[in-house]
Amino acid sequence: MSRPVFSLLVFSLLACPALAAASGENIYNRTCSACHNLGVAGAPKLGDNEAWRERITKDKEELYAHAINGFAGDEGVMPPKGGFSSLSDDEVKSVVDYMVSKAE
Repeated sequence: MSRPVFSLLVFSLLACPALAAASGENIYNRTCSACHNLGVAGAPKLGDNEAWRERITKDKEELYAHAINGFAGDEGVMPPKGGFSSLSDDEVKSVVDYMVSKAE
């Protein structure tokens, strides 16, 4: 593949919001679903509007911080990056965005 075609392909992937959402979904399915599908340790279930209602009224940066750095609240515990320290902050943010989109 020629360099200009490759560069265009990379730019297209980075610029397409639908692909970013798919990335969040893929990461969720590989990592986060183990707890968030079942509500383990108080994890809000994917698509559970009631469980997400208060969370999504907060500033999104606060949700990102809780997912990246971890959080202990009255209803449960979120380990840093869900226990997957190999995830980048941007990958965690894409999962948060995906999960919030399922609760809106």
